[in-house]
Amino acid sequence: MPAARERRGGRGPAAGRRRHRDRAGYLFLLPWFLGMLLVVIPFFASLYLAFTDYNLLNDPKWIGFENFREMFADPLYLQSLKVTFTYTFVSVPLSLAAALLVAMVLNRGVKGLPVYRAVFYLPSLLGASVAVVLLWREIFGREGIVNAFLGWFGVQGPSWTTDPDYALSMLIVLHVWTFGSPMVIFLAGLRQIPTMYYEAAAVDGASRWRQFRSITLPLLSPIIFFNLIQSLIASFQTFTQGFVMNNGSGGPANSTLFYNLYLYQQGFNQFHMGYASAMAWTLLIVIAVFTGLTFLSGKYWVHYDN
Repeated sequence: MPAARERRGGRGPAAGRRRHRDRAGYLFLLPWFLGMLLVVIPFFASLYLAFTDYNLLNDPKWIGFENFREMFADPLYLQSLKVTFTYTFVSVPLSLAAALLVAMVLNRGVKGLPVYRAVFYLPSLLGASVAVVLLWREIFGREGIVNAFLGWFGVQGPSWTTDPDYALSMLIVLHVWTFGSPMVIFLAGLRQIPTMYYEAAAVDGASRWRQFRSITLPLLSPIIFFNLIQSLIASFQTFTQGFVMNNGSGGPANSTLFYNLYLYQQGFNQFHMGYASAMAWTLLIVIAVFTGLTFLSGKYWVHYDN
């Protein structure tokens, strides 16, 4: 009879325990739901503001796609696109190549591997923090360590961080220097490749380059794919490096005017919140397009065990 009542009305000890578990689950999920509300509301608010003329002082005025049309007639906006694309498509491949190279060296049974792994990972842990960028600015400044070293050989080096010809390159070098995070992931992936493949290839007379091309790269391609996606998204959102290196100006001569830095200038310096919102949504679309293209291309070069 109790079992029949439980089936008919959902009552009984078992049903009570289930309801208790459900309530406990919802209670634990409550912080996540609250956090989602804090994200979703500004998300859709910025979408609305992207189609308005809004300067924080007056009510938003609907202007349709005017902000988006204005962007592509704005030379500074086009310069920020150029800087960001150059930075991304140069720094990401170099960073991943450096990470893979160091991971392969460490994977060959280097003594004190945990120490080397920690040393190489440390710059990535620090990231592009304000302190690191300030240190970079001092090292490559006109009176910095690099120019002092060049002076020993009679070479007068430029101010690497304030010369338009070198400023962006220095930020690319900084990005490459922080390759520790993808390196650790590559190292974990290399440890999962069975050694029998390399032994069989060596017996067949395959060179190290052939082993790398035919064994390492295909079996490591899912890890490369993951690191590539992560690095692309992070590079498109670069802000701190450009802001700190030249005090938020994007100089010299707008050579470090990253997309997010120009967005910040429009939104918080000039209070063009509608224009800044349109820029933010354009960046979202750009990141989504390149991420989607990377996923589509993955079927041609990413190989899984199955």
